Amino acid sequence: MNKFKADGLKYTKHFTNIVGCKKCIIIYNYTLGGDAAVIGCLCIHGFTGAPSEVEPLVAYLKKRTNWEIAVPTLPGHGETLSLKGIEYKNWIEHAEQELQRLIEKCETVYVIGFSMGGLIASYLAVHYPVKKLVLLSAAALYVSPKILFRDMGEMVKDLFRGRLSENEMFIRYKRKIKATPITATLQFRRLVAAIRPILNQVTIPTLIAQGEIDGVVPPKSAQYLYQNIGTTAKKLIYLKESKHLICHSKEKEKLFTEIHHFLS
Repeated sequence: MNKFKADGLKYTKHFTNIVGCKKCIIIYNYTLGGDAAVIGCLCIHGFTGAPSEVEPLVAYLKKRTNWEIAVPTLPGHGETLSLKGIEYKNWIEHAEQELQRLIEKCETVYVIGFSMGGLIASYLAVHYPVKKLVLLSAAALYVSPKILFRDMGEMVKDLFRGRLSENEMFIRYKRKIKATPITATLQFRRLVAAIRPILNQVTIPTLIAQGEIDGVVPPKSAQYLYQNIGTTAKKLIYLKESKHLICHSKEKEKLFTEIHHFLS
């Protein structure tokens, strides 16, 4: 069980760390000066992804707030993938470091996670003093066969039409398929398996958003999250015309407005 106690501006939290499989104690020391950011926001991209996956949302929030927004690139990720030898705990630890940096500088911290980043964000919400949580296309479950086959069918049609190079799915995923070793996929699955059991320990307000035509994360993943997250302060929204890259969808303005309103 987590214990959290305050003593001035020092916070101590005791928990069992699933990354290292041992009990840990983390002490947060806040030194907030007059020039410190009031609100910090950590945005975490998905598996085999990059900060560009959430960039439109980040730009939207930067334009409308004075928040300090951190968008780290997880180990092995980015525009050039280098996932060989990377373990899932490396992704979590990197996100933890970025969050700790924000916690030291900001009075209030939010975490937004896309796809696999949503699982990492949930982990952080359990173990750190995060104020609110946003989960976008979060991969508690993965791969919707029905929608994936439909997208594959469209790709085959474009192949015969001589327009494969223009196919959205082909453009976005051909590089990832070639550059993703099977060991990295196994690490992703291990991360999901490790974090799902602690979802019921999420006790902060949570917004869950999911595209209904997502071919990577099935819509029922959002329902799973809604049912299993421990907080009663939660909201689930579906976007009818949105695929997996929800921050790049036709309905992104509606999504961003919802997120901004939820966090404000």
